[in-house]
Amino acid sequence: MEANRERSGDLASRGGVRFSDGPTVHCEVYVEMAVPRVWELVTDIRLPARLSPELRRVEWLGGAERPSVGARFAGYNHHQQLGEWRTVSQVVELDERRVFAWAVMDADGRYGEPTLDPAGPMASWRYELESEGRGTRLRQSVLVGPGRSGVTMALERWPDREEEVIAFRMNELRAGMGTTLRGIKALAEVGA
Repeated sequence: MEANRERSGDLASRGGVRFSDGPTVHCEVYVEMAVPRVWELVTDIRLPARLSPELRRVEWLGGAERPSVGARFAGYNHHQQLGEWRTVSQVVELDERRVFAWAVMDADGRYGEPTLDPAGPMASWRYELESEGRGTRLRQSVLVGPGRSGVTMALERWPDREEEVIAFRMNELRAGMGTTLRGIKALAEVGA
């Protein structure tokens, strides 16, 4: 059934994408639940840690308890090749029941100079929700860069393999997003 099929896409899967192009990937899913319930789940910053293969734990910083523009949270990650690291994210857009977006920064300087500047993030993540029929079309996307990250480290090590490195990372991110979206869908639809 088309309404239940997960869809994904990005520039990197078409080949020829360079880091300077701003590699992106997105996935979307139809959730058979109204927007308010889906919004409640996507704005729970701790939920992806239960679903994602890379994100392990998340906590609000500076007394924040829920999303608001400028609020920050720490994410604790694990990757088989990169090990463990912490990021600090800042909510950069919040349009009630429509958009929740944050910039991920290298506050500890794992990949270069420490930064808390959301204008030069390691990555920018975004959820978009749209009412569709009796349910919700949920889209998750990420833009890698322009700041330093594990991708830039790999590109410095293998500059002649840029397209391959980017495609590999985009495939990892797509798989993780698919897992997260399927988990949100399942949680939202429980008891529906």
